[in-house]
Amino acid sequence: MKYGDLTGKIIGCAMKVHATLGSGFQEVIYQRALAIEMQKQNLGFRREMEMTIFYDNIQIDIRRVDFFVQDTIMLELKAVSELNDTHLNQAINYLEAYNLPVGLLINFGSKSLSFKRVYNTKHPENRNQD
Repeated sequence: MKYGDLTGKIIGCAMKVHATLGSGFQEVIYQRALAIEMQKQNLGFRREMEMTIFYDNIQIDIRRVDFFVQDTIMLELKAVSELNDTHLNQAINYLEAYNLPVGLLINFGSKSLSFKRVYNTKHPENRNQD
């Protein structure tokens, strides 16, 4: 899978953060800890990156993605008891709005770390994949 090594490395960083901190903190705490861990792993990233949302080529809003890693992977963090369709849809919408091929949705709020790789099926890199 394309980007498998990179997403695996990010997930490994998240696992280390979760193993160290456990669940129960606010999202921003995990975000700060994950930034430290990704720096230690020499992953380039931008945190709280503002990205413009367009509709019909007209700017309608700005949203912040938690992390944009290696100029490729959108990373959305949560600290909730469990991920639901709303969280998944938000991540997919971000991928489509930013025209990115792949992202990660990571939840630190449950007893075990949970994550989902999300794909933009409208992106040229993903059109031929099932």
